[in-house]
Amino acid sequence: MCFQYEKGILDICMKLLQVSPQHQADIVKDLLNRSNPVYISRVISAMVNCNDDKGVLMGNWSGDYKDGVNPSKWSGSADILRMWSETQFRPVKYGQCWVFAAVMCTVMRALGIPTRVVTNFNSAHDTDGNMTIEEYYNEKGEKLSMSRDSIWNFHVWVESWMKRPDLGQGYDGWQVLDPTPQEMSSGMFHCGPAAVTAIYERRVDVQYDVPFVYAEVNADVRTMIVRNGRVLSTSVDKRRVGALISTKRPGSMSMQDITSEYKTEEDENTYRGSMAGVTGRSTTFRCEPQSDRIMASKGVEVSLQLLKAPVVGENISFNIIITNNDAAPKLLRKHVNAQNKEYNRNPTETFWEAHDDIKIGPKETVTTKHEISFKHYMLKETEEDSLVNLAVVIEDVKSQERVLASEEFIIRSPSLDIQIQNEVSVIINAPQVATVIFTNPFNVAVSGELTISGSGLLEEKAQMRLTIQPRETTKKPVNFTPRMAGARMLSANLVLENPPTIMHGFKTINVQAS
Repeated sequence: MCFQYEKGILDICMKLLQVSPQHQADIVKDLLNRSNPVYISRVISAMVNCNDDKGVLMGNWSGDYKDGVNPSKWSGSADILRMWSETQFRPVKYGQCWVFAAVMCTVMRALGIPTRVVTNFNSAHDTDGNMTIEEYYNEKGEKLSMSRDSIWNFHVWVESWMKRPDLGQGYDGWQVLDPTPQEMSSGMFHCGPAAVTAIYERRVDVQYDVPFVYAEVNADVRTMIVRNGRVLSTSVDKRRVGALISTKRPGSMSMQDITSEYKTEEDENTYRGSMAGVTGRSTTFRCEPQSDRIMASKGVEVSLQLLKAPVVGENISFNIIITNNDAAPKLLRKHVNAQNKEYNRNPTETFWEAHDDIKIGPKETVTTKHEISFKHYMLKETEEDSLVNLAVVIEDVKSQERVLASEEFIIRSPSLDIQIQNEVSVIINAPQVATVIFTNPFNVAVSGELTISGSGLLEEKAQMRLTIQPRETTKKPVNFTPRMAGARMLSANLVLENPPTIMHGFKTINVQAS
């Protein structure tokens, strides 16, 4: 949404530059560099987080947001910037990657620098710079927290369009900027601008922070099954990281795949298996159950297959497909494990597991179906979407060989539907009515708060309390008067208390001039 046009936002963005460490250290030098987008973007990348300065946002990935705002509840960056300014530059609590990126996008656009938000699905956080992410599982299929490296199910940054005279010819255009505090660069928590062309060309010698961003989209994943410190089995996946890099298509609510701008055909392997769950963050993305990574030993191979995209309140249904490649029968031991996971960290406790033995004939393929009921994974904290790490280990009882297949996916929250009374005739300054529609998918009554907002549509947010009976459909009208012509977005958030769930709905409205 066009929050850069909101009242007072440009003034706040200028304040952001004035309270930066660079301005405080040398006012004249800072002012002389105000026409340099490379300099300005690096300053803003640091100022959006509060790790080194009087920055806008404080990050929080703990799950405890009692003294602030759950990052999933924010509906616009203008509110965040105003709160920061009104509290005399105290950091706003709290943000995660998509919030940091949204705020930076608004600031950069307000200052006249073309900027778009980018999402990298399966984003590597390589702490030691070896371009390899190590993952560890025990022989029962439980993922272990033994590595400082991690793979975030998704990570969000921004790209800004600018010339790069500091790099010579060939590196103008889109530049990666990442305000989420991950690693230090030149003594501060900021990242970029890293030329997308340099990432594509593997020019890790080019400023700024190209090696870190390159690893985010290209690192290998080494998976090990371990017992008592001993490695029982190892596999390497070169396709999983950077599986899909996307942005919003201009003039549309659809997704634009820009993976090929970051990765060569050699780097880019159309790996879409795990994307069935990952892309469920937005209802505009395709969300189809597909087969995930296949791990094979000499004699046995195994894969996981989601039968449908999981939705909160429904069972998780999946198949385990086992193939015996040998000419002799086998006795196999199967261990299946499901763990909760936050998008940027290793899984936590196991909430469901299953173990049994399977007899399989020569050259035979066996498919077993499993279901995890809602009562097993029911959310304990308020989340927009719940992440699950599902893994299966198959052990050949005779040879002691072990193979593993794993998949990380999102259990999507149901979405809200927004309908406009006279959608084809929305005119500036003319009163209109929107209706937010929600069907309770649970077998219990739910209560929560509904918030509706829209830049250029609503002067202030509309908020109301709701109680909805099991399987009941509720319709809530909202009056609004458009104040700006053009494409505007109306958004609705419903925060339920039990089960704790956050639901979203969006509607693009084309406002005609009078």
